[in-house]
Amino acid sequence: MNEIKNEKDLIYIKKVQNFDLTQTLDCGQCFRWSQDESGVWSGIAFSKYIEIFEKDGDIVIKGSSQNDFDKIWKDYFDLDRDYGQIIKEVSTHPTVKKAAEFCGGIRLLNQEPWEALCSFIISQNNNIPRIKGIVERLCENFGDKIKGGYTFPSAQKIAKLTLDDLAVIRSGFRAKYILDAAQKIASGEINLDALKQTDYDTARSILMGIKGVGPKVADCVLLYGLSHKNAFPRDVWINRALDQLFDGKIPESVGNYGGIVQQYIFHYIRNNQ
Repeated sequence: MNEIKNEKDLIYIKKVQNFDLTQTLDCGQCFRWSQDESGVWSGIAFSKYIEIFEKDGDIVIKGSSQNDFDKIWKDYFDLDRDYGQIIKEVSTHPTVKKAAEFCGGIRLLNQEPWEALCSFIISQNNNIPRIKGIVERLCENFGDKIKGGYTFPSAQKIAKLTLDDLAVIRSGFRAKYILDAAQKIASGEINLDALKQTDYDTARSILMGIKGVGPKVADCVLLYGLSHKNAFPRDVWINRALDQLFDGKIPESVGNYGGIVQQYIFHYIRNNQ
């Protein structure tokens, strides 16, 4: 367990291992974090704004109450998971070991399910700067203003919009998929929270019933929003890595941690092409 220290408006996560903010917040798993010139990251999740930075080996959170840390941020940053032990278990494969050594500071963010679904629908055939721009315009136009920015708009709010309303976010063909997803969630046809307890194959099939949600987007939602750590999203980078480094197959050593290893492999090959 990590030692947590609360001083004034700062929460210190003391000497936390396997947690690199840049690797975690800039690896393509979430699109609402930005870093200033001093190295401080700021972002909004679960309608709360914080700033987070590293200092003397500690991770420091500014702007969070102890209650919000306990109820939101501890889980969001996956702080109760022993990544050192996971790396040890999956590193029986030499290439996985090399990838984990390169970016073992990545932690999987446990995001709000609807935000993860909407964000990864937007991510289709898109680059990270443009994804961030679309997500920000979605929040600015339809979210609520809070300190530091805007909340992510609920599925219920988006479901009441039209394609003409969504034109302002400039998401192109993705707008009709966002609307279909919001309507299915808002109506109760799909219960995202329930999918956390549903077996992987069934949950994946249900998500793929949403227009525009294929295998890759479904796996991203399962991994980043629904706690299915065995989900293994495959895009062009991952397929290239599997072909070049693993004979086209997911290595058996990943066990139930396919999603975590996928993130190591993705970051490794993207930065070492």
